[in-house]
Amino acid sequence: MIQRPAYRVFSGPTKKLNQMTPNDKARELGVCFEPQPAGYLNMCVRTGNLLITSGHVSDMKGVLGGGLTVEQGYTAAQECCRKILRSVFNAHGTLNDLKVLKVLGCVYSAPTFVEQHLVINGCSDMLHQIFGREGAGFHARSALGFAALPTGAAVEVEAIFEVGAG
Repeated sequence: MIQRPAYRVFSGPTKKLNQMTPNDKARELGVCFEPQPAGYLNMCVRTGNLLITSGHVSDMKGVLGGGLTVEQGYTAAQECCRKILRSVFNAHGTLNDLKVLKVLGCVYSAPTFVEQHLVINGCSDMLHQIFGREGAGFHARSALGFAALPTGAAVEVEAIFEVGAG
């Protein structure tokens, strides 16, 4: 069974953890907010008060249960989360007023691999660290195994956020 990494202690020179905004926490966890060049698809679209992301793939390639470990998959899911948050920030300008509604995690899995949920915890745990385990960060989720993912990526994640509910 996977041991979840200990939550990182947020330490900033001027703010304590309970005073940090989601933007601050995301930066502490390595989320880059630099502008993204336009691509073939819209990485985050707004409709009404919802932000819906495209799937964001990990740079890590390979098959979970067929060479990659759950721990490596967990790290790949964290990477997907960082990419999602960058896209959301670029589309909306902030993470501070958001609620996480839904996460869909896709795991490139060997036929006998059954721990997709533990892999996608990498994304969910990071969202909990940024938005809180209760309230704005408490989300619905699906974690599914796939015979293949685009470019051979180990993990792909998409998410839906609500604006003004955070």
